[in-house]
Amino acid sequence: MTAKKEPALDDVLLRPLVEAALTEDLGRRGDVTSQATIPADIQAKLEIKARQAGVICGMDLARLSFALVDPQIEFVAQVADGEWVDAGTVLATVRGNARHLLTAERTALNFMTHLSGIATDTRKIVDSVAEYAAQITCTRKTIPGLRIVQKYAVRCGGGRNHRLGLDDAILIKDNHIAIAGDIKTAIRQAQNFAGHLIPIEVEVDTLAQLEQALDAGVSLVLLDNMSPEMLAQAVAMCKGRARTEASGGITPETVQAAAKTGVDFIAMGYLTHSTTALDIGLDFSA
Repeated sequence: MTAKKEPALDDVLLRPLVEAALTEDLGRRGDVTSQATIPADIQAKLEIKARQAGVICGMDLARLSFALVDPQIEFVAQVADGEWVDAGTVLATVRGNARHLLTAERTALNFMTHLSGIATDTRKIVDSVAEYAAQITCTRKTIPGLRIVQKYAVRCGGGRNHRLGLDDAILIKDNHIAIAGDIKTAIRQAQNFAGHLIPIEVEVDTLAQLEQALDAGVSLVLLDNMSPEMLAQAVAMCKGRARTEASGGITPETVQAAAKTGVDFIAMGYLTHSTTALDIGLDFSA
């Protein structure tokens, strides 16, 4: 599997996440276990190791976890985000005050295991539909406060991002349509609001709704909870008129069936709410 080289996120974006995580972990008294068991001046070297094969993500978050506890800790990365590694690979070495290394350990590993799990499962899903045109995208079904890094992990795994937030694009969903009165009214009002820089996507769950959306001139439709057979019909209706995105409970087991229909995109909340953490540990070296 080839590495997906994704531009790193700036530290200014990551620092608040790490500070919040460390503040939660340190509580009111700090790391009392390390204070109680390790002399204050002991130095140590530890290795961050992958205990499973997978795509690595979260190296900068790990680096910041150690740096914010103790700026004197030396963090040397051996791999980069987006790289596929085998079990047993040393991802980074950290050297410095032993108490401080152990204080930062869990925060660093929590970020890395979670995000590497997202990147790994994304890569597997992307590879599973590589023969088709469909692009795999994530959704807004993210852990509050972690969206920016979860979506970064999807990109590291070779996936694409759907909206980062409500301000990115207009996505007219079933409740918008119900409250607006009908699909054409909702689309017309969105078109009047959007101007030329805000894209509009419309969610439909029947072929009748799809025809109405196409007649209204939308260029991107979200085909929600459709069977593969209905998806194929919808794709045929949209050919030359609009791009298509399949959505609604798609899993690694059903993603190929969706891709075979010819949709342009497949949105998967699974990528950020149901993937499994990658096993990564911190081992004493010297």
